[in-house]
Amino acid sequence: MKPVPTMVWREDHLRLLDQRLLPSEEIYLDCRTTAQLAVAIKTLAVRGAPAIGLAAAYGAVIAAMETPESISFFDDCGGLLDVLAFTRPTAVNLFHCLDIQREILLSSSSKTIAVGRLLSSAHRLFEEDLDASRAMGRFGADLLPEGCTVLTHCNAGGLATAGLGTALSVIYEAHSRGILSSVYADETRPLLQGARLTSWELQKAGIPVRVLPDSAAASLLRTGIVDAVITGADRVAVNGDSANKIGTYPLALAAFEAGVPFYIVAPVSTFDPLSQDGNNIVIEERGREELAVMGDTQILPDGVMVYNPAFDVTPVKFITSIICEKGVISAPNEIEW
Repeated sequence: MKPVPTMVWREDHLRLLDQRLLPSEEIYLDCRTTAQLAVAIKTLAVRGAPAIGLAAAYGAVIAAMETPESISFFDDCGGLLDVLAFTRPTAVNLFHCLDIQREILLSSSSKTIAVGRLLSSAHRLFEEDLDASRAMGRFGADLLPEGCTVLTHCNAGGLATAGLGTALSVIYEAHSRGILSSVYADETRPLLQGARLTSWELQKAGIPVRVLPDSAAASLLRTGIVDAVITGADRVAVNGDSANKIGTYPLALAAFEAGVPFYIVAPVSTFDPLSQDGNNIVIEERGREELAVMGDTQILPDGVMVYNPAFDVTPVKFITSIICEKGVISAPNEIEW
């Protein structure tokens, strides 16, 4: 599987595939300032927990480059890292990568040295993500039966990572082994990441995919044709509770009721030692416009309020296994974490 060109470093800036415009347009953004990158992250031009973290890692390089060399360089540059940290509250990878970069920044003796070390670190994190994706793909595919049909939610593929994916890395590996029969992808309301992004990505890879409304997933699972549900995660708590795109929790409930294995695929960087359980995970709430307008069409009457959480938390008791680059955590609901 060839990595999806989610992001690439170009000498002095970060080039991002603008995911807001897919699948109709493949347009790239050139982020040359921290402010530009922060807007790209906040408005979902780049999205997916690992990809957000990696973008922020390169953002630290941009921050160091644009901060004037002075006696206050390290404080000023640190302030720009704070700007990136405030963009998305739920995906822990963002803070993981920024913590690594902040430590490197503060241990550097000059701006020039900081820029070089931060860039080397960002490249290393990028390659580590690709390696992790390959490992997760192998471990996850080992759990799937011959001729399997899988269901996934949102987009946890190359677009959400350095280019290969978490949940989709399992699907890519199963396809390469010849054991994958078919893939279903929830459309993933309200921004349709499954319909727009996952179907685009799988089609590019030559993997047939069917998109279904989120509300049809339980009925599909009840038919018995789905062998496994596979999703990513934006944060995994100490006890195994996992936050992922809104709609994942009801999907896990439906899978549990239907007796279908439910797998979370996420790198170790998504595991949060500071969140003891799902109750400690901050859930981002998005704006009204995502529900009020579709394209140029107004959907909601003026004055009608919305409830628009970007994520939900799946309790560990509904998770069959958690797959990371270190291996498979089987029956996580029975483990003393």
